[in-house]
Amino acid sequence: MNSFSKSAQRQSFTGVRLRKHGDYLRAYAAGRKRQSASMNWFLAPQTLIATGTAAPVASRVGLTVGKVLGKAHQRNRIKRRMREALRRHIDLLPEGFDLIFHPRRIVLTMEFEKLESEIVRILEQAKAEAARGAKPAAAMSRPPGTPAS
Repeated sequence: MNSFSKSAQRQSFTGVRLRKHGDYLRAYAAGRKRQSASMNWFLAPQTLIATGTAAPVASRVGLTVGKVLGKAHQRNRIKRRMREALRRHIDLLPEGFDLIFHPRRIVLTMEFEKLESEIVRILEQAKAEAARGAKPAAAMSRPPGTPAS
């Protein structure tokens, strides 16, 4: 039997999703593009302006699958596979950051275990990067482009 408890197996992915177009645009502007074997990804600190609160919110994840990757049923399969792999390792997300994935077509045919291990590697790399130098939401209270007082 798995070493995970029932609650860990059924953890929801819906609460940590990026939903608004503006949030994606802010993450693209504040983040830097990184690449792996089967996807590109962006890691960006959340801003207090974007969250609308005084404290950083939980980490959020975005998933973008463009039409260039195939027909609708292929894109939907890519998204389902990515969401499931992310849902299993949601606890590895860096606190106070937005993470956006851009999978490549290879995600459609690669073994799920390989996809899952690559996502775990990316999440650990993002967490390490967030810990060593990126500014969390509490430090970024000004909107980008606004001069310091």
